[in-house]
This record gives sequence, structure tokens and C-alpha cells, in this order.
Amino acid sequence: MKRTTVTLPRELVDELLEVTPAKNKTQAVIVAIQERIKRKKMETIKRLAGHGRWPNTSKA
Repeated sequence: MKRTTVTLPRELVDELLEVTPAKNKTQAVIVAIQERIKRKKMETIKRLAGHGRWPNTSKA
């Protein structure tokens, strides 16, 4: 795992903690990032549906 220091608005972090099942700030941020990545992938799949083109999402 990589350590990164970021400055986030306190109100935003507090709200994030309220809407996620996370037990701490780190977990809340991880959940938020995972959800955003998942949403972006779903948007890509919806956009490409019916076109016969699929992006290479494997991590080789």
C-alpha cells in the first residue's frame, strides 16, 4: 500500500463518513475511490454496448 497525504475539506470527509459503511477516514476514501472507478467502468460498458468493441481492462 502506498501512503499519500492529501488535504480534504472537513465537511466533505464528514459527509463521506456518514454515507459509507467505513469505520474510519482511510476506509471511507478507499470506498469512494472504488465506487468512482466502478461507476466509470459501467459508463464505458454502457457506451460500448452493441458496438462490438470492448476495452482491455485486464491488468497483465
